[in-house]
Amino acid sequence: MRVARGKVKGSTIVVEGDPLPDGTEVTVWADAVEFELDEASRDLLSAADASIDRGEGLSMEQLLERLRRIRAA
Repeated sequence: MRVARGKVKGSTIVVEGDPLPDGTEVTVWADAVEFELDEASRDLLSAADASIDRGEGLSMEQLLERLRRIRAA
């Protein structure tokens, strides 16, 4: 997983930094309000990303199943 910033130009999302490989699946969260993360928040996000790379994360299916169980309780 990689967090990338970008801007919409001509109805196309242009990603800043290294280009994503063709065929990369992405999730876009769009909001008119911009925000900046402080250093501690960026470190926390990087640590979470590293844990996912180590296989310690949940798949979307696993997350949704957990949320369904919580909602049903």
